[in-house]
Amino acid sequence: MRLRIAYAFALIAVLTLSACGFQLRGASSTQLPFKSIYIGLADNSPLGSELRRYIRASGDTVIVTDQKAAEANLEVLSELREKAILSLNSQGRVREYTLYYKFLFRVKDSKGQELMPATDITLKRDISFNESQVMAKELEEQMLYREMQSDLVQQILRRLSALKSA
Repeated sequence: MRLRIAYAFALIAVLTLSACGFQLRGASSTQLPFKSIYIGLADNSPLGSELRRYIRASGDTVIVTDQKAAEANLEVLSELREKAILSLNSQGRVREYTLYYKFLFRVKDSKGQELMPATDITLKRDISFNESQVMAKELEEQMLYREMQSDLVQQILRRLSALKSA
């Protein structure tokens, strides 16, 4: 009897979510408004390789190696990772850090006209620190930067796909 009630509640929850228009965001559902793009990041850059992978998966946009052959040029103006002290304990030792990932870019067409002016994306994460777990905290910091990088790629793709309506 309880099992049937649990199934009924689960079914009601699923029907309610589907009726309200809830939909999981897809991994690469963005369509870019141009057929070719040049990305001003190094081929061996982790951010560049992830961005290229998502663009290839997003549709029929081709990544070219020649700026002049591309309909759009993504120019990276700056990419910066920072770590700032957020709080100290009563002995004056660091208790928390704030991690920043700052990315500034613009998009131009093949004629050099700006499609998107200089755009700044700043991501921020807080991380606790413990002197007795230095190695674990360093690994956690690296994981947070990778997560911020993935978030940054998604934001760049959303902004590039929004150029189509402009």
